[in-house]
Amino acid sequence: MAHQHPLFKPLPFTYPAFETVERRTADSYERELIEHRGTEIRLLEALASARAVLRQKDELIHHREIMSRETDHRLMNGLQMIVSLLSRQSRAQSNDAAAAQLTVAANRVATIASVHQRLHSLDGAAAVAFKNFLDELCREYSLMLVAEDRRNQSIVVEGSEARLPAATAIPLSLVANELITNAVKHGGGAITVRLEAPPEGGHLLSVCNDGPALPQGFDPTAGKGLGMQLVLALVEQIGGRLLIDRCGRCEGTRFAVAFA
Repeated sequence: MAHQHPLFKPLPFTYPAFETVERRTADSYERELIEHRGTEIRLLEALASARAVLRQKDELIHHREIMSRETDHRLMNGLQMIVSLLSRQSRAQSNDAAAAQLTVAANRVATIASVHQRLHSLDGAAAVAFKNFLDELCREYSLMLVAEDRRNQSIVVEGSEARLPAATAIPLSLVANELITNAVKHGGGAITVRLEAPPEGGHLLSVCNDGPALPQGFDPTAGKGLGMQLVLALVEQIGGRLLIDRCGRCEGTRFAVAFA
């Protein structure tokens, strides 16, 4: 009889615990299949509902786009009609001073129409070459100054090109338009529009002129003017900061927007 080594002992034999395995019946499989089918139906219903909502949103967006185009079309037609009427009245005036004032008004409305059309051209753009846009915008204002024989004022654009996302460029273009309008209206001499990239990062858009300085302690948030309120709201929209100080180059009043 063979002797067992004292270090090796036989392990007790155990049977697999088949008794713990649940026996599946045809009824349990059928119940599970019914549950899966119910889940599938609910998912299909949810998908159909989501598709219906998306179709409604697409139709609403399409409707708004049509209304926006129609509104812009009517606005442009209205502005052109105003220009035509003012020009006609100017030609019919026997008073030279009144005729000149009507001509100035016609030129300004024409400039507003051109600027509006230029701003509207940004819709749908993914990115905007912003300095190029500023060049074109200021060209419109320069033509207005020439037409009004305001030889003491001029507009120049300085700085480097920057391609900005449309979500930033469109609100910023409205800010630039408002600041340039204010500089033309209240400033004097040369108006400088500058787009630059400061060493600390981000971008800086500034509009300055060598006209009269702002009152001591000027607070843009305290004013009731719609234009400045619009500027503040748009600057906040792009996450920027509005700076008001004296320009280091021309020593005039400078409005600047710092943004990322």
